[in-house]
Amino acid sequence: MTPKKLWRWLAVVMIASFAVLIFYGTEIYRKVPPIPDKIVSTDGTVIATGQDIKDGQNVWQSIGGQTVGSIWGHGAYIAPDWTADYLHRESLLLLDQLAKKDGKSYKELPDDEQAKYQVLLKKELRTNTFNEARNEIVFSPERAEVQKLLGQYYAKLFMGDSSMAKLRDQYAIPKNTVKDAERMAQMNVFFAWSSWVCITERPGDDVTYTNNWPHDESVGNVPPPSLHLWSGFSVLLLLACVGLLVFYHARNKEEEISEALPLEDPLRNMKPTPSMKATLKYIWVVALLILVQMLAGVVTAHYGVEGSGFYGIPLDQFLPQSVSRSWHVQLAIFWIATSWLATGLYIAPAVSGYEPKYQKLGVNILFVALLIVVSGSLTGQWLGVMQKLGLVDNFLWGHQGYEYVELGRVWQILLLVGLILWLVLMVRALLPALKRKDGDRHLLTLFTLSSVAIALFYGAGLMYGRQTHMAIAEYWRWWVVHLWVEGFFEVFATVVAAFLFTRLGLLRLKAATHAVLFSTIIFLAGGILGTFHHLYFSATPTAVLALGATFSALEIVPLVLIGYEAYQNYQLSKSTKWIQAYKWPIYCFIAMCFWNFLGAGIFGFAINPPIALYYIQGLNTTAVHGHAALFGVYGILGIGLMMFVLRGLYADRQWNDRLISWAFWLTNIGLLVMVTISLLPIGIMQSVASIKEGYWYARSAEFMQTDIMHFLRWMRVPGDILLAAGELLLVIFIMGLKFGWSLKEKR
Repeated sequence: MTPKKLWRWLAVVMIASFAVLIFYGTEIYRKVPPIPDKIVSTDGTVIATGQDIKDGQNVWQSIGGQTVGSIWGHGAYIAPDWTADYLHRESLLLLDQLAKKDGKSYKELPDDEQAKYQVLLKKELRTNTFNEARNEIVFSPERAEVQKLLGQYYAKLFMGDSSMAKLRDQYAIPKNTVKDAERMAQMNVFFAWSSWVCITERPGDDVTYTNNWPHDESVGNVPPPSLHLWSGFSVLLLLACVGLLVFYHARNKEEEISEALPLEDPLRNMKPTPSMKATLKYIWVVALLILVQMLAGVVTAHYGVEGSGFYGIPLDQFLPQSVSRSWHVQLAIFWIATSWLATGLYIAPAVSGYEPKYQKLGVNILFVALLIVVSGSLTGQWLGVMQKLGLVDNFLWGHQGYEYVELGRVWQILLLVGLILWLVLMVRALLPALKRKDGDRHLLTLFTLSSVAIALFYGAGLMYGRQTHMAIAEYWRWWVVHLWVEGFFEVFATVVAAFLFTRLGLLRLKAATHAVLFSTIIFLAGGILGTFHHLYFSATPTAVLALGATFSALEIVPLVLIGYEAYQNYQLSKSTKWIQAYKWPIYCFIAMCFWNFLGAGIFGFAINPPIALYYIQGLNTTAVHGHAALFGVYGILGIGLMMFVLRGLYADRQWNDRLISWAFWLTNIGLLVMVTISLLPIGIMQSVASIKEGYWYARSAEFMQTDIMHFLRWMRVPGDILLAAGELLLVIFIMGLKFGWSLKEKR
């Protein structure tokens, strides 16, 4: 297939996929669960207002939102999912209230009479009592009383009641997390409404707004037939597409490795331009951020075994778990993105052989802007969680409460401006090369388009506001997390790797161009609509579930041939004598292939089918996938790209292989040990508990504070130590390139 035809297929895939993504996005807008003007009891008493729900959502966001437990399964793992927790507690209290209405005590009744109240409970909870004409949700007096009792319970937990000290420690929630009684009352209303969404059946349907999630048989939340149907279909589709891909690859495979390898390094004599040299400071900042992110991860992991401090130090009063976790996640994105930005700024003039006027100044301005965004957003998150900002100021400058996009709106906008500046710097340097009609133009065009996507798709995070409905905010949030991080970053990485190898003369340009275009088509064919697999239970229509199940299966298809890619990279590392100078960047690409298969492929597909995710969304199985995919794929690749840049900046000297070798192997082995010895066993045991007892139980302190769970959490230590040592040695190696200890004799 010619490049021209491949470009046409890529255009068709992207246009069709985004058309469907946007169309069903409008369906999410149309069919969101209602936020009423009022919640009232049947006797007309106003329990809460719609504004209380919206303000309560903002209060929840201000304390860290999805970094303190989760809502609808999205968020952190130490504290419970508040919707599942609220729903389970509501069902127990409501059984007592229903029996009390008849002058009885539910717990003292025989099984047959208890069964009667269990039926009444399901009818009470699952019946949709939204009055569209009056825009009100109506609660019975019994349910209104339960809502009041649960408000008192959560107020004790999140504020300062001493009777809740042990549970707060188990959940890693500091005393007086919410400092204001009015704010606490509003957050209670938000919890009540978000749980109402999980148990209330859609009008004219027999499933709830969240497709019967979370699993809790006592209230009738069991997986609907659609989950089984689309899970089975996704597996069959995966098998069929894998077969087709292997057939296509066998029939059309071209030998990509160049037959006439260069006798010398083609890039060795390339003189870095001033702007290319200016990217070195980016790499130094990446090294610093890696260390800070590692320390934030150590603190966050320790909160799992000591929720109120760090080896006896009351750290939660100064650095709560919600802040350390936000920093851990946000810094990962910052340093990975910065390493990729630096690579782009380095490659653009190298490819075109053209240094635009004031390019170095632009690179330096962007560097300062990134420093301001990183330091400002981290500070704002701390101020927000410590309740030092009003709700409006918190949204603008503090903590938005949504995982991966925690930074305040002002910092979001500034980061988007910085990405656009990066794009401008890239394009102006690439223009001469883009105008040339040589064989590079296809790779260069795809490289430019992926850069445009990276710069602009982050803007999806600006599509929701401070009080936007949760279902809509989740839709746009996953545009950022899935399409930006998991989507166009992947395309950018594929193009950059191919471009570097063709520039080194190791890959045939024609075959590499064909392979990259085809890989991009296959990846985006599943990846764009695969965004929906994050939204199965986020109060979205069933069609979203069907699409997400189908296309998320297609995301795994290109990973089937990842072993071929890894082997090819290994062959390249042995192809000539001079290529040994690029050994560690290439080894990072090989490691990326391994983690792409294991972390994104096996661990990803293990949780993607609807019936699997129904039971295990937000358990430690998600953390397994998150660590192995985010750090294993994008982090290791970011390190590899940095190694390529550093190789060009220190082209005349050999490297201290012993130092970088230890860094490479300790980092990868440590990640593997941490994931498989600790996170994975915890996730599997939680999955069993969720299937047998209910989702609420798998996230409860009752289950998570057992001896075996404590033991497994402590088992993170060996892997964490290896990983931390590897990262520290990597930073020492990068510093040594500047000060000499990482350099050896001349090449």
